[in-house]
Amino acid sequence: MKCHNRNNNTVSKLLECVDADGAFEHLEALQAIADENGGNRAAGLPGYDASVEYVASTLEDYGWDVTIEEFPFKYVGPSELEQLTPVNAVYETGPFTGTGYGEVTGTVIPVDVNLVGDRASTSGCEAADFAGLDFSGASDIALIQRGSCAFADKAINAEAAGAEAVIIFNQGNTPEREELIVGTLGGDDVVGIPVVGASFAQGEALAQQGSTARVMVPQPEDRPQKNVIAELPGRNEDNIVMAGAHLDSVQAGPGINDNGSGSAALLEVAERLRKLKPQNTVRLAWWGAEESGLIGSEQYVASLSQVERSHIALYLNFDMVASPNYIYMIYDGDQSGFEAPVAVPEGSVQIEDLFESYFTSVGQPYDDAEFSGRSDYQAFIENDIPAGGLFTGAEVVKNEEQEAIWGGVAGEAFDQCYHQACDDIENVDLDALDVNVDAIALAVLAYSYSTESVNGVPGKPVRGGLNLPAPAGPEMTWSAGGGGYHHDHEPTDLD
Repeated sequence: MKCHNRNNNTVSKLLECVDADGAFEHLEALQAIADENGGNRAAGLPGYDASVEYVASTLEDYGWDVTIEEFPFKYVGPSELEQLTPVNAVYETGPFTGTGYGEVTGTVIPVDVNLVGDRASTSGCEAADFAGLDFSGASDIALIQRGSCAFADKAINAEAAGAEAVIIFNQGNTPEREELIVGTLGGDDVVGIPVVGASFAQGEALAQQGSTARVMVPQPEDRPQKNVIAELPGRNEDNIVMAGAHLDSVQAGPGINDNGSGSAALLEVAERLRKLKPQNTVRLAWWGAEESGLIGSEQYVASLSQVERSHIALYLNFDMVASPNYIYMIYDGDQSGFEAPVAVPEGSVQIEDLFESYFTSVGQPYDDAEFSGRSDYQAFIENDIPAGGLFTGAEVVKNEEQEAIWGGVAGEAFDQCYHQACDDIENVDLDALDVNVDAIALAVLAYSYSTESVNGVPGKPVRGGLNLPAPAGPEMTWSAGGGGYHHDHEPTDLD
């Protein structure tokens, strides 16, 4: 009861109160919502609407100022992929963002695919890949392997060659490139023909001689979606500390780790900071349609004026923070482990340092996560807003060195249920959630006092002090990805 009523305005008081149990109660609520709404909480479907209602009403009960901001969204329903010959099979699939729509039944034509050896692939990357292939029929389906170039290049080249539909299947050259791949062509209406994804095994089957198939992508519907924004006004209204997590799941499952975990952690922090009288304004966000291409966060930042953007001191992103076969990762703001493919704003290094100091203080090894631009921080860093955050891994496979450091099981993905129906209430690690919710709470509290280390705006010392050691340094660096690496909403330049 003391945690509910008191002002948790010091690190010691806040961390005494915030925990995984509180976040887990929110995960149970999100699971119940999915159970009642077809097994998911995906954008454009009733489970997401119910998730928005739950988060908004919970925050209002906590006393935060809550707004629900609507943005345009084109909902694409479940797509279909069926092989007709030489075998008959229905395959799990999904549409690429920016696809055309329609139903095509016809001959499958493999385009420069490599199914053996190293499976290196430039399939469909050049117009020359289609030379000598007969796409003159009325219903030809190009079968293209992932690899080497942007998905959009492959689809555009296929359409130009005369294909009426495209299947892009995973490359199969590494364990994490075996399963179904569904990505982004780069925006709305990139091509006028349906483009769907497939796994490597499905691609092998479809590449057989005499293969025919049926591809169907339904016509998109306008279904505006919502972001939930909660604010705790500070004495300095023009210096805003933002933290966010995406609230939607994929259509395949309830999304309890991805990203109920980040959403629930922020709700737990919101409850424990409800009595805080911050120096800087604290603004929390639960983003919609992240799984459809980072749409909610991008629409939010685009809606702000330049002056409004300049008032955002920093953005903290929390996407998958309780993976069952976890390692602890922090976005690599100083690019010590990875050269980021996107510009990383000044101040992001200091955010990374704060998280590193926290993990050092509790004796937890940590590693770098690539600042790849593949989660909701993207719109912020594109607008020169410093960013950082935490990640515990998706479908990348844990190696033996990581098992020795963090435990778990080498040879298995960090989250074996990533983007699947089994990403349910059993698919979270409470120890990882407990460590990360404390780290999230500490960062939000610290920056509510002062963001001077990040953007130079003076504030006030944290009451009672932070009392954190210098960072010990990453345990190691490796190609882990970050913040939803290999998510379905991957940008166009993937390989």
